[in-house]
Amino acid sequence: MHHHESEEQSHPHKEHSHCSGHVGRHGHDHTHHGHHHHGQGGNKQGLLIALFITVGIMILEFVGGLWTNSLALLSDSGHMLSDAGSLALSLIALWFAAKPSSTNKSYGFLRIEILSALFNAVTLFLIAGLIIWEACGRFLHPPAVASGSMMLIACVGLMANLLSAWSLMRKGDVHGNLNLRSAYLHILGDALGSVGAIVAGGAMLIFGWYVADPIISIIVSLLILKGAWAILKSTVHILMEGTPAAVSLVEVKQILEGIDGVINVHDLHIWTITSGLDSLSCHLLIADDQDSQVILQKAIHLIEERFHITHATIQIENSTNVHSELKV
Repeated sequence: MHHHESEEQSHPHKEHSHCSGHVGRHGHDHTHHGHHHHGQGGNKQGLLIALFITVGIMILEFVGGLWTNSLALLSDSGHMLSDAGSLALSLIALWFAAKPSSTNKSYGFLRIEILSALFNAVTLFLIAGLIIWEACGRFLHPPAVASGSMMLIACVGLMANLLSAWSLMRKGDVHGNLNLRSAYLHILGDALGSVGAIVAGGAMLIFGWYVADPIISIIVSLLILKGAWAILKSTVHILMEGTPAAVSLVEVKQILEGIDGVINVHDLHIWTITSGLDSLSCHLLIADDQDSQVILQKAIHLIEERFHITHATIQIENSTNVHSELKV
């Protein structure tokens, strides 16, 4: 019993979902790029604005660090250099993700956004580690700093970072797109670093507490690590083909088995291709007297309506179909 996507002739809007017979999944090119990247232009604009601002402030802090003899500013300019690289990487990932799919990459380059987010998360860990290491050294030998000038430059840096963060929030999808969120966290880390530099500069200027610099640095680093850990967990979960956090595998199974005529659901898998694009595949065992196309259409509709998954592969089977034992 083989069903070769005949439902799509009468339901052209279901182009991402298809049914196959027992011998395998027969289909066509899943052209999902237009469906997924409706916000790509805004993401790109936000990243470009943030990149230009970050490079400008990086140069300002480097020159200012040399002028004021502030190791804190020089370190932050190095942090800015890392952030500029991360923002550039995020932009490159967006460009690659927009490339069309090919015969040897049927999903195109969508996953490169997740790889970019993973790389950014790892660099956040490295930056936080370096700051903590430097802070430990400063506890023993706090350096003399031109704290007034340092605070002024840090204030300019803070305003620039907030402007960068605002541009990403306004134009991009920092909540739904992991790639953009990782870049946003880099900028937020910079903003926290600037706040820390201002607070530390004030403590040094007013009270002469040079130890405030390493204390604030460690606090900022821990906040950076918290955000980096969240990104790292999410990206690894996606690369391990984990079930999306917003979808319950048990609930999907219950809903599909609740369709009249469906005996059971097996080989059910749900995974994320990239942020905002989830996929599903499963086998539906139905009663021999049921219309497979009617059941297929109900399943497609329920999956899209309840879980917002439009990229589904559903294999319909009855008692005449026998396949080997499934390993996963």
